Amino acid sequence: MCGRFVQKANLEVLVAMFGIDGGQRPNMPARYNIAPTQTALAVRFNPQTGRRQIDPLSFGLVPLWAKDKTRAAAMMNARGESLHEKPTFREAFAERRCLIPADAFYEWKGEGRGKQPYAVRPCAPDGLFAFAGIWDRWRDPVTREIHRSFAIVTTAANSLLAPLHERMPVILPAESWPLWLGEQPGDPQGLIRSYPADLMHAYPVNAAVGNVANDDAALLDEQRLLA
Repeated sequence: MCGRFVQKANLEVLVAMFGIDGGQRPNMPARYNIAPTQTALAVRFNPQTGRRQIDPLSFGLVPLWAKDKTRAAAMMNARGESLHEKPTFREAFAERRCLIPADAFYEWKGEGRGKQPYAVRPCAPDGLFAFAGIWDRWRDPVTREIHRSFAIVTTAANSLLAPLHERMPVILPAESWPLWLGEQPGDPQGLIRSYPADLMHAYPVNAAVGNVANDDAALLDEQRLLA
């Protein structure tokens, strides 16, 4: 699964990395502990302009047909194996796929009576993950405002993350982005697979990351565990 992640890279870095050539340029501060229902940046392809754009979306999918947003937090992840079957996700999977830039994400390992949080980061210096995501839009029946939201697609954990959790986010290499974003024809189901364990590393971090009110760079500092 993936319920907390980091977006700290400068916007210009994201624009260059993902080839952004359209839309607004949102001014978002660095975030070190993004949680469901909070706002994060997502990369989408606009078929009308033929360009990629980066936009702020809410974390936790609210389908077009939902009565309200009360289940958004529960829809933070979507199992990749059944995206094409589940009514909540299948239309978004077919028509509204996106990429979620992430400098890191967090996972918790059960140890004794508690849980130890770990940060997972790319091995490459200053590297970034590109999570596979799906997005949707929902109109508030009272205010008539449009709410755009996303879920992170997950798959079976690789050998590095399996001791922490059985699931992990689908992480896509750059050569897969055009297919996932819908810029070229093809079946995106084949992109749903575990990311190579040797391209990421995991290390223990402070339990403060468990509190969504904590959102600073110190959350990524490695913690030494007692023997």
